[in-house]
Amino acid sequence: MPTGAGFETGRTPGTPDPPGLRAKIIYVIDPHAGSFGAAADAYERGRPPYPQKALDWLLPGGSPRVLDLGAGTGKLSRLVRARGLGVTAVDPSEGMLAELRRTLPDVPAFIGSAEEIPLPDDSADVVLVAQAWHWVDPARALPEITRVLTPGGRLGLIWNVRDERTDWVQRLGSIIGSASTDRSPRLDVPFETASFEWAHTIAPDELLDLVASRSRIILLPADERAAVLAQVRQLTATHPALLGRGSYQLPYVTECVRSDFLA
Repeated sequence: MPTGAGFETGRTPGTPDPPGLRAKIIYVIDPHAGSFGAAADAYERGRPPYPQKALDWLLPGGSPRVLDLGAGTGKLSRLVRARGLGVTAVDPSEGMLAELRRTLPDVPAFIGSAEEIPLPDDSADVVLVAQAWHWVDPARALPEITRVLTPGGRLGLIWNVRDERTDWVQRLGSIIGSASTDRSPRLDVPFETASFEWAHTIAPDELLDLVASRSRIILLPADERAAVLAQVRQLTATHPALLGRGSYQLPYVTECVRSDFLA
């Protein structure tokens, strides 16, 4: 299944988890994975970045060449680029990459997937997959990732997970749904895990964009999508933690996986 950035969910932490380019034809099979291009602008406005401490843990020292696989609109590429590192973006959605190219014109960006990466052998020192590993077929993706990684290269996976120990966040999840997508690494090589708690400052309109950028919401009929957004507006207009505020602190737990044993 093609990789595409996009899944953002919520749960209570501690609960069970759920030159040289090759021409390729990329087929997006899963309608959820293929839906994000239609909401690329909302995705860019509403989705959170990633905490720097998570990037510190995922990235090795030195100046590695980074492949952002399933890059979406470039949320992760932007942070990598800000560290002065070279980054290449790959995603199956032209709509998402158009937004990435608009904000990161100096980042090479190509249509592709984890199962068919349009890059030469040994072209990356690190492959990062943000918010997208659940769309991947590991049996096909891992050999491709190994191919593009240099010997001793690293694979890093990262997810932002809404922390529903906060009451209003739990109520938000009851409205928009907390998908049960499996975030287990599904790696047959040794790996390490880490998690980082933090909070993202988000404005009311950005919260609506966050909701509107979820694949399940994108695929709803227009009237049902409008009804969900109306419920979110009602929550922000009535919940004591949100009422009258110009911005909110949305708590996250960022879950990370890294492995240096693929290449």
